[in-house]
Amino acid sequence: MSAVADALPGAVPVPEGGPDGLTLHELEWADLPTLADLEQQLFADDAWSPQTWWSELAARPRREYVLARDADGAVAGYAGLDLAGDTADVMTVATAPTHQGRGVGRVLLDELLRRARAHGVEAVLLEVRADNDAARRLYDRAGFEVISVRRRYYQPRDVDALVMRLLVTKGEA
Repeated sequence: MSAVADALPGAVPVPEGGPDGLTLHELEWADLPTLADLEQQLFADDAWSPQTWWSELAARPRREYVLARDADGAVAGYAGLDLAGDTADVMTVATAPTHQGRGVGRVLLDELLRRARAHGVEAVLLEVRADNDAARRLYDRAGFEVISVRRRYYQPRDVDALVMRLLVTKGEA
């Protein structure tokens, strides 16, 4: 286990084949300023505000958020899931700019899917900007399929939103 995993309670190393030194953690209130800053870097016009983050974290246990930290303890990415009965919704999957292209997004998505299965959901839904090629590749490789399009959903550039779904096997963890 890495020094970070040893030093931080609740840290879980990622499965074999994931980025070296990466650990997963439950999102804590103290992480919110870092996430709000990353949101601005990553999503600009679509970024969640600090108030939105507070609301999201307050919605536990229905909402689950996981944070990935690198070997130095820096935030490498984060992801969230809304559990609503037989269906779960991916709220966000984001990778810090310095960690993009290293498999962090896949580790986070896999963790959300593991949690969804553990909660017995039948399908996982998500919404993605049609012009977000990296996210589309991640979701396509995970087996998500486009089930509808929301035309000109994202502003100010009038970009479509793709609604995607993955059917999961209930009870598999």
